[in-house]
Amino acid sequence: MAEYRVPREDMQFVLQDVFQVDQDWSQSDELAELDLETAFAIIDEGAKLAETLIAPLARAADEEGVSYTDGQVTTPKGYKENFQQLAAGGWVGVTANPEFGGMGLPKSVSAQYEEMLCAADISFSLYPGLTAGAIMALDEHADSTLKSTYLENMITGQWTGSMCLTEPHAGTDLGMIRTKAIPQDDGSFAISGTKIFITAGEHDLAENIIHLVLAKLPDAPTGSRGISLFLVPKFLVNEDGSLGEHNGVVCGSIEHKMGIHASATCVMNFDAAKGWMVGEPNQGLAAMFTMMNYERLGVGIQGLGAATRSYQNALEYAQERIQGRGAKATRDTSKEADPIIVHGDVRRMLLTMKAFVEGGRAFSTYVGQQLDRAKFANDPAMRERGTALVQLLTPVAKAFLTDTGFEATVLGQQVFGGHGFIREWGQEQLVRDTRIAQIYEGTNGIQALDLLGRKVAGSRGELLKPLLEDIQTLLAEPLAGFEKEYQQLAEATQLVGEVTKSVLTRVAEDENIISSVAVEYLHLVGYVTFGYLWLRMAKAAAPLVAEKPYLASKAKTAKFYMARILPRIHSLAAVIKDGSSSLYLHEVGDF
Repeated sequence: MAEYRVPREDMQFVLQDVFQVDQDWSQSDELAELDLETAFAIIDEGAKLAETLIAPLARAADEEGVSYTDGQVTTPKGYKENFQQLAAGGWVGVTANPEFGGMGLPKSVSAQYEEMLCAADISFSLYPGLTAGAIMALDEHADSTLKSTYLENMITGQWTGSMCLTEPHAGTDLGMIRTKAIPQDDGSFAISGTKIFITAGEHDLAENIIHLVLAKLPDAPTGSRGISLFLVPKFLVNEDGSLGEHNGVVCGSIEHKMGIHASATCVMNFDAAKGWMVGEPNQGLAAMFTMMNYERLGVGIQGLGAATRSYQNALEYAQERIQGRGAKATRDTSKEADPIIVHGDVRRMLLTMKAFVEGGRAFSTYVGQQLDRAKFANDPAMRERGTALVQLLTPVAKAFLTDTGFEATVLGQQVFGGHGFIREWGQEQLVRDTRIAQIYEGTNGIQALDLLGRKVAGSRGELLKPLLEDIQTLLAEPLAGFEKEYQQLAEATQLVGEVTKSVLTRVAEDENIISSVAVEYLHLVGYVTFGYLWLRMAKAAAPLVAEKPYLASKAKTAKFYMARILPRIHSLAAVIKDGSSSLYLHEVGDF
């Protein structure tokens, strides 16, 4: 397995040359002191940790996994030491509020760091990742007492966080949860219930774990309108900040999973555990969804990180593996055979991975930039536009980046041939680890329903407009040598508009159309957005090739994407055109 190398140059390229994020920073009071030199230095330091500390343990940690004994979870050898070193450097609080000791970095920069961690070891990345999400929710919604008690120790990594949503009978439909919160005389609540699939619910990396738990008050309205959010620590905290007695929350068991073996996925039992409300009564989902845009992009980045590692592994193998003969023009007659990279199908797989990886990095940065604008921009119009793009693209980021990420890991496995199927090479671990990213934080089918049903149909197409406007801005200034590709993008953009209009028109006569074509619609938007970003990268790279020769590959990969991947949209459009008719020919008993 190739040693992981952080693509520093490409990260700098998308930040500086493609999206020019420093121009946004200069127009924000909170980010005005940040410059690219500082951001690049932070990326470089993070890269060293990912390459030398985290990545080398990934395979051994997967082999060992986590273990469970009498409510206690032990992580693989080296995890605790690595987590503590990461925390000591301030890396748990990369995006956290500086008021409580965080770095306060914008998402466009932290997205690069998250990709490094995920490429190095997805399992390990989940521990600081869940903590960062809990920090964000508390910073946005907790009262001053909870913030002063918990945030600083979470930001330093002395304590970690978890999110407790799912129950045995209630996954996506959180309105069905049964966990109860009974008010106590001292202002706290007694939390009772069982939560499953809780990442980092129990472990040995930190001295305390702060659970954010969705539960219902006795008089709560039915359904999702009656959910409140509570902070429930593993150990209670004394008034002087020291740890007190063990709270009424224990890990009942851990799950034995297909992948992410080194991540503790726990069943958590709450038995009159002491908790405190975060935010307002019955507003728990709203509080939790404050962080969901960030978390769902983070899950998408898991797919991107795995794709990056898969591409690096497969490229090194393809350059070294000698097998068969290529075309006459590429043969090396001094050797017994040629490296497999000369073969057309291997090139197809490698270039598809490269297109997904670099396109995905641009996409995660683009969405990160919109999150930053929505949060930090001084200009109200820029904030509003950023918010609209975030609403539209969050489900695409989660689903499309994980779908293409999984495809990239399978392609990498195929390049390895038989070696990709055995454990010693490490490629099969990427396939297993990435598969869950298509499922958790809302399955990709749910993301598609969110995109088409809530965002596009719910806004009557209005939320789609800012993305189409960005594409039209690019199309207004064609790049020499890319006339064909610009025309392709223009036609693809028109196709999105036509398909969207068709679906919205047919909703009244076909009540099943949204759920029947949502996945295809999300992929359609994803592929077209990647096309936009590939041409945007090609345009940004063109004047820089003499200074940075590695950017010459941008134009070549852009042309490959437009010729070999973007045309997938036509089959998707054909499926969407069919609507729900073929899906509902069968009666339930016909299956």
